[in-house]
Amino acid sequence: MDDYPTRKNAEPALLYRRERAVRGGPDDGPLSGGELDGFDAKGYHQEDALVTPAEVGAYQAELDRLRADEAVRADERTVIEHGSDEVRSIFEVHKLSEVFAALVRDPRVVGRARQILGSDVYVHQTRVNYKPGFGGGDFYWHSDFETWHAEDGMPAPRAVSLSLALTPNHPYNGSLMIIPGSHKTFVSCVGETPDGHYRESLKGQRVGTPDQASLGILADKHGIDLLTGPAGAGLFFDSNCMHGSAGNISPFPRSNVFIVFNSVENACVEPYSAPSPRPEFIGARDFTPVR
Repeated sequence: MDDYPTRKNAEPALLYRRERAVRGGPDDGPLSGGELDGFDAKGYHQEDALVTPAEVGAYQAELDRLRADEAVRADERTVIEHGSDEVRSIFEVHKLSEVFAALVRDPRVVGRARQILGSDVYVHQTRVNYKPGFGGGDFYWHSDFETWHAEDGMPAPRAVSLSLALTPNHPYNGSLMIIPGSHKTFVSCVGETPDGHYRESLKGQRVGTPDQASLGILADKHGIDLLTGPAGAGLFFDSNCMHGSAGNISPFPRSNVFIVFNSVENACVEPYSAPSPRPEFIGARDFTPVR
């Protein structure tokens, strides 16, 4: 039974979410009761100083090292921007770098994910995103869960993502926008998933993007939050949040580390709306809990 059908019908639909967004309580981790209530209402929680300035410097240096490594650049896990030779994203970065592997295991990071989801968690996906000045591309509006459900076989939106800022997020350098409260509504999209769709979708997704009418309804109801903050800020957000970011035509780069934790009780099965699962570097099939 598919509680969240998508890419199957000729018309889009707005469906009520069935699962709670928050499963843990204030005694289960570092987040307070008020912070958990805020996550439940808005679908996200932001920490202005999740890591220290010294740690930010170490992550930035590792980001530069990976981008300059020709072997990494030639790897299938690296995505290049349309129309340029700039690196857009590097996936499965926790397996390419011990620096980022340690970040995944950091109690400040995984502890909050466990608390929100109310269970042990495993890593569904990691990546670093580069958005250089004068040309960093946009990420159109989308719900991550829609793709993970359709193409990876994630049964329910019981996953949480961390976006750790490695550069300041200004209003003018392509910062993330979220429709607060949108995590409570699933947007069922139209259009069948082509075989091997991930190759194009990582550069610019078309199938699995919400229709403008549904976006308008959600934005009219909830508004749009623009999430700015300093380097070192951490944003935890629900997998079904409707979010996106504009391109960066400012001189100031915007880069972040992105880590997706899924509940071990929500492990992926066969895709719900795709011919086959995406490669494991995009959607993990190893459900070993993070320790």
